[in-house]
Amino acid sequence: MGTFSHEHQVRVRYSETDQMGYVYYGNYAAYFEVGRVEAMRSLGISYRDLELQGILMPVSKYEVKFLLPCRYDELLTIKTEIKEMPHARIRFHYLTFNESGRQVNEAVTELFFLDREKQKPVRAPEILLNALKNLQS
Repeated sequence: MGTFSHEHQVRVRYSETDQMGYVYYGNYAAYFEVGRVEAMRSLGISYRDLELQGILMPVSKYEVKFLLPCRYDELLTIKTEIKEMPHARIRFHYLTFNESGRQVNEAVTELFFLDREKQKPVRAPEILLNALKNLQS
């Protein structure tokens, strides 16, 4: 599988900054979630639809490396990538860029597919696998 990539922009709100005027580090997880949800939506898949089908996607791993701080009112571009075909887990890679195009961080989240009713891991839904396969054609 080739790399799937999607970009989404978020503007830093005042309430997301700390006393130093920088984006509080914990808020990046929410930015990455927006990037992930919008990337999935661009594939024609919504989290809501997966949940209605009984599939949940809890995060099992989160890693981030900070390179530069971001400040209030900056427009950030979150580039979200899926580099490998998911199985029971899916990994999202993120690169965040500021308005000048400089990379400010990089991150990875790993999520697994969970059957809501049985509370057991399951394979990736066919709708997701088919969407990613169709990008290759």
